Amino acid sequence: MTAVRPYIPRPGERAPTAPRFKQTRRALLRVWWREIDHVLLALVLALMALGAIAVAAASPASARRLSTNAAKLDDLYFLWTHLRWQFLGLCTMIGVSMAPREMARRGGILLGGAMLLFLLLVPIMGSEVNGARRWINLGIKFQPSEFIKPAYAILMAWILSWRLRDQTLPVIAVSGGLMALVAGLLMAQPDLGDAILFVGAWLVVAMLAGMPMKRIMMAGGAGLGALVLAYFFYANARHRIDNFLGGGSAFDQVDLASRTLLAGGWTGTGLWLGQRKMQLPEAHTDYIFSVIGEEFGLLVCGLVVLLYLAIVLKVIIRLIEEENLFTVLACSGLVALFGGQAFINILVNLQLFPSKGMTLPLVSYGGSSTIAQCLTMGLLLALTRRNPFLSREGLGLVGALDRREKPR
Repeated sequence: MTAVRPYIPRPGERAPTAPRFKQTRRALLRVWWREIDHVLLALVLALMALGAIAVAAASPASARRLSTNAAKLDDLYFLWTHLRWQFLGLCTMIGVSMAPREMARRGGILLGGAMLLFLLLVPIMGSEVNGARRWINLGIKFQPSEFIKPAYAILMAWILSWRLRDQTLPVIAVSGGLMALVAGLLMAQPDLGDAILFVGAWLVVAMLAGMPMKRIMMAGGAGLGALVLAYFFYANARHRIDNFLGGGSAFDQVDLASRTLLAGGWTGTGLWLGQRKMQLPEAHTDYIFSVIGEEFGLLVCGLVVLLYLAIVLKVIIRLIEEENLFTVLACSGLVALFGGQAFINILVNLQLFPSKGMTLPLVSYGGSSTIAQCLTMGLLLALTRRNPFLSREGLGLVGALDRREKPR
């Protein structure tokens, strides 16, 4: 057999190189579409579409309430503004969902560091609106407390996943200290509702990370004790609890929201035919669920609740066979913040919880809240992306940890 002689290029001649295959944008989009959770994406888009209709229903009430002789707002002012925010939110969600898992993790950590810095600056340079100092104005006005929500879940998952590398690291204590810092900064704004939400999300993630039952009970007891202390030493908590139990302006608002929600019956009065919503403060934000009840009925309210439950359950089902601990913890934290905020807002509208000034995710009007919630959904879509052609062993997280301890 004749030996194959290696190719030697002549003087001045380039040696042939192996062909390089460049992925086009179309190919990248095909890969993204194949790996994305289509059901989760459809649920999010359905909720956003319903939110646009709800803001259209609530816009006249808020526009007329906020109009003055000097500046009269168009009845659909908040709808047109909300649609612009939704467009930016959709671009954010799709862009973030295309990021690889590692890039999503690093981006969340960097965002968390930046928003934590802004939270520290809010008491110094923050803008005050309705008695609360929550906004930073850097040419663009935004709420750090909204944008730290998705980053907070990523940071907690990152810290708690350190234990896979070293079992002796005090990850529970470190993450608990970060949680206490964030909650303290939020209460200084004052923002008790978000502080409670962040504490609850930390507890969910810490439990999934293997927090012992004894510590869980201790954390629960400490939380109840903190609420009692907050009532006696934190004016915002005492004011909201007293109003909820004994009447007052906040009680009147929640009572009006509850009556508005029930005024439409099962099928509602019809779009722009509701009358009680005209008396609601913040009809387009905090009490938009009541506007949905009046104009579209309790059946549509039930549909909204089902959409939130479907999103939470879809993420949980997606994580059943997930083997990466960071992904499990991060997605659990993200969906806990998302579902917890929706749960609190709906309970307030039903007069079952003190008023918190918390929006309904992906439904209420808002710039910072809409972009931040779309960022949350983008991170969920990015972290749950899965190649459908790769076979999974079905071991789940427990199997993955066992396999790590006993390598083949």
